[in-house]
Amino acid sequence: MKKLILMLMLFAPIATFAQKFGHVNAQAVMESLPEFIKARADVEVQAKVYDNQLKEMQTEIQKKAEEYDKTQATMNDTKRKETEATLQDLYQKFQQAQQDNAQAIQKLQNEKLQPIVTKLQNAIKNVGKAGGYVYIMDLSSGIPYISDTLSKDVTADVKAELNKLK
Repeated sequence: MKKLILMLMLFAPIATFAQKFGHVNAQAVMESLPEFIKARADVEVQAKVYDNQLKEMQTEIQKKAEEYDKTQATMNDTKRKETEATLQDLYQKFQQAQQDNAQAIQKLQNEKLQPIVTKLQNAIKNVGKAGGYVYIMDLSSGIPYISDTLSKDVTADVKAELNKLK
């Protein structure tokens, strides 16, 4: 019995070394995909549209505020309060538009990128299964060090798998 336990203890480390580990820079792979480049461009175009709308709103607020500053001294109380309320309303609409635009950009980004991320994850899983890897680590997640001797770079394999999935 002691010999069996001793043998198991001796062979356990060998079994650990027989496991295959891989690593990939998923961010670099994703950024090289044509569909990612197109999705990013689409999001940037929409962001510019939203920025232009906000700039127009901001210009309108500035004009009205300058006009108010010039004519404030000659206004009666009712007109001054009315103008101040209008300016406050415009400013609140501007802030709401900023929040709405940020949410819309985030939603658009998620809609455009999710299929690409899913495709990349599937490619990594397929490479892992086909190569018999126990674990494939993503270098873009901030892992400080991965040994090149104990882990294989499977980035090229993942790119090849992505080309098969097209």
